[in-house]
Amino acid sequence: MILAGDIGGTNTRLALFDFAGGQFKLVSGSVFPSRQYSGLDEIVAKFVDSTKVQPRSACFGIAGPVQNGRVEATNLPWIIESRRLAEGLHIRSALLINDVEASAWGIATLTPQELVCLNPGKNNAIGNQAVIAAGTGLGEAGLYWDGNQHHVFAGEGGHCDFAPHDDLEVDLLRHQQRLFGHVSFERILSGPGLVSIFNFLRETGRGTPSPAVLEEMAATDPAAVISQAGMDGSCKVSAQALDMFVSIYGRETANLALKMKATGGVFLAGGIAPKLLTKLTGPLFLNSYLDKGRMRPLLEATPVNVITNDKLALVGAARCATLKAA
Repeated sequence: MILAGDIGGTNTRLALFDFAGGQFKLVSGSVFPSRQYSGLDEIVAKFVDSTKVQPRSACFGIAGPVQNGRVEATNLPWIIESRRLAEGLHIRSALLINDVEASAWGIATLTPQELVCLNPGKNNAIGNQAVIAAGTGLGEAGLYWDGNQHHVFAGEGGHCDFAPHDDLEVDLLRHQQRLFGHVSFERILSGPGLVSIFNFLRETGRGTPSPAVLEEMAATDPAAVISQAGMDGSCKVSAQALDMFVSIYGRETANLALKMKATGGVFLAGGIAPKLLTKLTGPLFLNSYLDKGRMRPLLEATPVNVITNDKLALVGAARCATLKAA
C-alpha cells in the first residue's frame, strides 16, 4: 500500500493507493485544512490511525523547494523532514517532492477525458513538457524528454519577477511593490493574486465593485467570489480583474513553454484552472499565450491542456514512490 500526499497552503490531501496491473487504485483518502494543524506529522499520524493501514512506502508533494529531504513550506509555517516522517510511519524512507513535481509525475497516467484543450498544437507532438499550476500559490515543473521517456524535475518559476505587459499592468506592479517589495508571478497568478488585482482596480479608482460582491467576499473565499462574479458579469470590477488574471496566465504559460522548449505540451494543473474553463477556453487566454512575436509558430505547435483530475498530484506522488522504490 502506498501513502501519497498533496500538501498545499489551504488543504492537505492524503490517500492510500494500491498498485496492481499497472494501475493505481484509490483505496481511501481524506482532506485536512492545513492551518488547523501544527505540521504534516500530526496529519499523517491521524490519517494512518483512522485507516488502520500500514503503508509500505510514502511520497508527499509539498508546495515549496525540497532540499536534502527537508522543506520549509512556502505558504505554511511548517518545516517538513522526510526522516521524521519515515520514523513516524515505521518505513525505510518517505519521499518529499515539490507539489507541482508530483503533478508532473502524474501526467503519464492521464486519459483524454481528463484534459480540456486550449491549443491543439501539432499532432503527435513530442519533446519536453511543462506543468503550470495556479492555486494558493503558483507552481511550475518540467519533464525532460530524452528521446525515449520523460524525466520529471521541480522548479520554482512561480517566484520569478512579474513582467508587466502594458501601462495598466505597470501600475499593478507598482501597487504590488508598495505592498510586498519583490513582486513575483505568484503574487498575481494565485487565489490571493486575483484578490490583489481586484483590490488594485478598486483602490486606484478603476471601478466600483458591486456591494453584494464586497459583502460576500467578507463572508467567504474572496477569490472564489471574484471569479464567479467575473464570469457571470454581475460585477464589472470582478470581470476586469478576471480578464487581467487570464491574460497574464496566458503569457506566463507561454513564458514557461519557451523556457522549457515544451514542444511535447504544456499542462495547466492546480485548483484554479478547472474552475475558469469558461474563460480559459475563450480567445483571451490563447491570444495572450500566442503573443510572442517570432516565437508564435513554436507556440502554435505546442499543445496546451487544462487538467481536470483533482487527484493528479496524489496519483503522481504514488507513481513517484513506486518508480523510485523499484
